[in-house]
Amino acid sequence: MAQLLTPRQAEELHRALIAYLSSNNLTSTAAALRDEIKLGEDVFDATTAKKYEGLLEKKWTSVVRLQKKIMDLEARNGALQSELDNATPTSRQNKDPVNWLPKSPARHTLQSHRNPITCVAFHPVFSSLASGSEDQTIKIWDWELGELERTIKGHTKTVLDVDFGGPRGNTLLASCSSDLTIKLWDPSDDYKNIRTLPGHDHSVSAVRFIPSGVAGGAGNLLVSASRDKTLRIWDVSTGYCVKTLRGHAEWVRDVCPSVDGKFILSTSDDYTGRLWDVSIPNPEPKTTLIGHEHVVLCCAIAPAASYSHLAAIAGVKKPPTTSAVEFMATGSRDKTIRLWDARGTCIKILVGHDNWVRGLVFHPGGKYLLSASDDYTLRCWDLAQEGRCVKTISDAHAHFVQCIRWAPSVVKDVPVANGGDGQGGEANGTPRKTAAAGAAEAQIRCVLATGSVDLNVRIFAN
Repeated sequence: MAQLLTPRQAEELHRALIAYLSSNNLTSTAAALRDEIKLGEDVFDATTAKKYEGLLEKKWTSVVRLQKKIMDLEARNGALQSELDNATPTSRQNKDPVNWLPKSPARHTLQSHRNPITCVAFHPVFSSLASGSEDQTIKIWDWELGELERTIKGHTKTVLDVDFGGPRGNTLLASCSSDLTIKLWDPSDDYKNIRTLPGHDHSVSAVRFIPSGVAGGAGNLLVSASRDKTLRIWDVSTGYCVKTLRGHAEWVRDVCPSVDGKFILSTSDDYTGRLWDVSIPNPEPKTTLIGHEHVVLCCAIAPAASYSHLAAIAGVKKPPTTSAVEFMATGSRDKTIRLWDARGTCIKILVGHDNWVRGLVFHPGGKYLLSASDDYTLRCWDLAQEGRCVKTISDAHAHFVQCIRWAPSVVKDVPVANGGDGQGGEANGTPRKTAAAGAAEAQIRCVLATGSVDLNVRIFAN
């Protein structure tokens, strides 16, 4: 202590200690300390000791208060720094949306559903967002204003998934449900139910429009995944099932088409993911993803912008460019996310979530993978840092986060095309490649939507 305190400070501390010990009836200890430091009664009598009573407690509590204040300031400083890093001025954001990540709090919290939200999907052109729920309804919101536009009723059980897409210039909304049906709704006609597609023998878990590229490229195809262990491909213009894909041994949970519409990635309760080539007359699993130790709940196909980062993780020097499906991601009840190459090799396991991984979406800029989980969080994984978790939004929702979608990128001077992930010619937020001559590059929209068991839909945006 002598090295840290001046002689005067040390003397003050000793007197305060003796006063504290005496006031707490620890007389023998106080006497021992007096004797040790040679502080006699003539110098430090009872009257003087009275002046030092309570001094030690005051100093102690003030230090504790100061420590708490410092910790609060450090936390605020950290939050402000994070906000500064992730919420740069609009001018800079517009220039560098590739590095934008969602931040808390959400811009809008949308409330109207009476039961847990199961799915969300963005309109490819307008600022409309559809959400489906266990309350059997679909709600259409204006995500820019944060307002409810309408409630759509028609399903008789839980709505399990929704997606925007369809024939070029004629965007439709598709929904699927535990009532075994898929329904098509026309946004241009007050979301009128124009067609119901029966055929599955059990709950229909997921539905996605397939981007143009197969079957004449008309954008009329839709794929659905079901608890009946099959995937079905539908022609939305006729309502006919044109192909049935069999291969999974259990409930098929999720499905994701490639940006060129030639491949479909699916996940299942059989602990596997399967990549299907649907450009051939009789599609078969091209690759089977084996490695998860529990039900595989969600999947995403990596955009071409991610190839350089994922190739580095895979130990490949030159990023491949031969296929629209070079890398994939799957999320499972085993609490992990796995990254895969086109051959079905697991190139990385991302560990961090404390509960089931419910949803995955690749950042359209290619650098990040975002995940939603039953641990109430959103996590952002940096593919440029070998998949390191660089951000966790721990207060994303107050309950299980069941779905996540990225807003479609804006493509100027290009006709509106069908959506691969409810995102107008995109799959999981990936800008759709177009053959149109002189077409402008897709402009990334920094908008993310999530839905939760807490009955809230949240919009994270600039």
